[in-house]
Amino acid sequence: MHAWPASEVPALPGKGRDLRIHDTATGGRITLDPGPVARIYVCGITPYDATHMGHAATYNAFDLVQRVWLDTKRQVHYVQNVTDVDDPLLERAVRDGQDWTELAERETALFREDMTALRMLPPKHYIGAVEAIPGIVPLVERLRDAGAAYELDGDVYFSVETDPHFGGVSNLDAEAMRLLSAERGGDPERPDKKNPLDPMLWMAAREGEPSWDGASLGPGRPGWHIECVAIALDHLGMGFDVQGGGSDLAFPHHEMGASHAQVLTGEYPFAQAYVHAGMVALDGEKMSKSKGNLVFVSKLRHDGVDPAAIRLALLSHHYRSDWEWTDQVLADAVERLGRWRAAVSRPDGLPAEALVEEVREALADDLDAPAALAAVDRWAERQNAEGGTDEGAPGLVSRTVDALLGVAL
Repeated sequence: MHAWPASEVPALPGKGRDLRIHDTATGGRITLDPGPVARIYVCGITPYDATHMGHAATYNAFDLVQRVWLDTKRQVHYVQNVTDVDDPLLERAVRDGQDWTELAERETALFREDMTALRMLPPKHYIGAVEAIPGIVPLVERLRDAGAAYELDGDVYFSVETDPHFGGVSNLDAEAMRLLSAERGGDPERPDKKNPLDPMLWMAAREGEPSWDGASLGPGRPGWHIECVAIALDHLGMGFDVQGGGSDLAFPHHEMGASHAQVLTGEYPFAQAYVHAGMVALDGEKMSKSKGNLVFVSKLRHDGVDPAAIRLALLSHHYRSDWEWTDQVLADAVERLGRWRAAVSRPDGLPAEALVEEVREALADDLDAPAALAAVDRWAERQNAEGGTDEGAPGLVSRTVDALLGVAL
């Protein structure tokens, strides 16, 4: 599966700061110190309704991670999946009378278009669950043969009790885990499971649903969590720098994935940091496909909204915060974009070297994009009111905003 084209990232003078970021597992801020190649895995979409503003906010956060790392002169090895076979996708296809593969392909293509318009840097490897199945089956077999998985009516479940570190990503108690498992694709009420929290690794073929050859597992399709584990281990290996996604993935998805990988390899941890973006609401409720309260990037673009303004609207909120999309949020972003473009359109301006360092420091401090925007606001306000004599300043500001914030002025 191919990703989307990369926009050029301008080089800035000097060197960026190492990233200090909030780690869900420890509950505190840690300083990431990758080697020459920083490794990041971000969980991708289930392509049956893409791309709403919640998606965009999440991928914007991890785009900033990439940009901070690139500014430290590192390379970035970024991997993202597409869950192109799963219950919600199949259910939507049945509801709408569509072929599920055509639905997945159409929505994935739309997602690529949106990511391109928003100038999100693409992953090096963009992998669909279906194409990963040949690598998933042997992992499930290994877990089963090692006694870490068991069969139940043809389905194969992972035993969470085989990982001594289980629970260490989300740090939730058993009852909270059970409630979230029921809400987020698990089946804690299924009889005869060893532990209600045990997640499915391989679903035996169901009538009327797609299935693949599972070798000794029999025909079926993979569970949600093992999909990402197989892709991450194949392309990044254990101990990569950041596992990312929305805050609703901390449990069960990232918790279960970490346990799968740690039992498979005997190594710990799966990722050095677990980083989670907040939720975006509309009309007081979390924006979600099940509720249907979605604001789509493609619809805004079709209505003539500049993608740079959409990106500024996302950047105006700290990535870990939960916030609400409103018409005013977008209007403020459009106004800000106009002020910034007016400021850099002058042939010369106020010195900007200090601004570059302010933006770098803000982003290195747990991706504090609102602080970075405020720094550019101050420069633009003075620039529009007073002007300056530095011929290189407007260009330097434009390159900084492009390189570090992904906004083309």
